[in-house]
This record gives sequence, structure tokens and C-alpha cells, in this order.
Amino acid sequence: MEIAIILILGLIVGSFLNVCIYRIPRKISIIKPYSFCPSCKNTIKPWYNIPVLSFILLRGRCAYCGEKISLRYPIVESLNGALYVLSYLHIGFDIALPFVFFFLSSLIVISFIDLDFQIIPDSLSISLILAGLILSFLPHSANILITDWKESLLGILVGGGSLYLVALFSKGGMGGGDIKLNAGIGAFLGWQKALLTIFIGSFLGAIVGLIILKKTGSRKVPFGPFLSIGAINSLFWGLELLKFYY
Repeated sequence: MEIAIILILGLIVGSFLNVCIYRIPRKISIIKPYSFCPSCKNTIKPWYNIPVLSFILLRGRCAYCGEKISLRYPIVESLNGALYVLSYLHIGFDIALPFVFFFLSSLIVISFIDLDFQIIPDSLSISLILAGLILSFLPHSANILITDWKESLLGILVGGGSLYLVALFSKGGMGGGDIKLNAGIGAFLGWQKALLTIFIGSFLGAIVGLIILKKTGSRKVPFGPFLSIGAINSLFWGLELLKFYY
């Protein structure tokens, strides 16, 4: 029952994340207007806006204009729900749990915005930094997170500073959004996992980048999604990966 509740919560929040992904880069309020179809602009009724289920019942089409609904919507909802359940299984009911939910949901929003627009909004990455710092002052028992504010500050400096050095030496090969994002990751996970995040993200990014370069000739690959994948792996399995490395 607890897992079912967490899953439903994750799906509902995932529906809101789709709103954020669409509206934040377009400078539209995430509060008003209510959810609407991007094609016909009709306001979506609540019974047409049930996470995942509505997409299935409507067969992936708008109830008003019949335009196809992007498969991204149920993917984001399902991914957020699955990550919420995974967080609960690792942490249980702890004061850190809502912070981890925020951390993971922010990474999802950042990843899809970066894929579409090649930007990482400062409002999201700076919010991660602040949330990680606040959590470091609170007593919690989640061993997958840091527990000291000094570790959080060091994570911010090393996480963001390491990518800042890359940006300096590559002369523009790394964006400011990536720097702030990894600073936020370091605020939650500490400096070791922040570096592990960069390693995992760079490894995956290099593979995908080579495939894209070979197929399209394009050298532009957003790094945010790969950093996010690295951060999720570092969050849940970072300790095991670091022990294996050492």
C-alpha cells in the first residue's frame, strides 16, 4: 500500500513536470493557465489529465482536436513514479525523502529542457544548490546522502568548480548551466559522487556523441541529461561504485 501511494504521488507530480518542461523555457507561468493542448489550446479537463491512464484511454490523441500527444508525457510520468518508488525503497519515510523527490524531479525537468532547448534554467539548478544545503543541516538517516553542511559546501565547490575548469580549458566546450547543475548535485551527494557523476555522464555522453556525430555530423550534444543519469546512478549506487573503484 505504501509503495502504491508513493507511485501514485510520483505519477501525479510527473504530470506537473510535463507542464514545467513545456512552460519554463517558453517563459509561461507554471500555475496559470490550466493545462491545455499545445495544438488546439483547449483547456484539458481533469478526467482527460489522469497520468498515463488518460494517454492510454485516449489512444495517444487529444480529446478535442485529435492531434497526437507526445509519448514523452507518459514517459516522464512513469519515470518520475519509478524513481519515487526507488527512493522510498532506499530511504523509507525519512525527512530526506521529499528532498530526494525534489532532486530527482528537478533532474527530469532539466534533462528534457536541455534536450529541447540546450539550456538549463538557473531557477532549477540554483534551487538544487539551496535544497541540498538546507538538507545538510537537517538530521536524517539516508546514508545515500551527505549528512554535514561542510560536505555539502565542498560538494558545491568541487562539483561546480571541476566543470568550470573544463569550461576554461575547452574555451566554451562546457556551458554555465552544466556547471551550476553539477554544483547542485554536489550539494546533495558530496564531492566524491559529484566527480563520479561527471565520469558517468562523460562516458555515456561520449558514446552517444560519437553515434550522433557519425550519423548527422553534429557536434552539439546537451550534457545535462547525461549528468542527470550520472547523478541518479551516483545517488542510488554511488557507494557501491566507489568501493568497487577503490
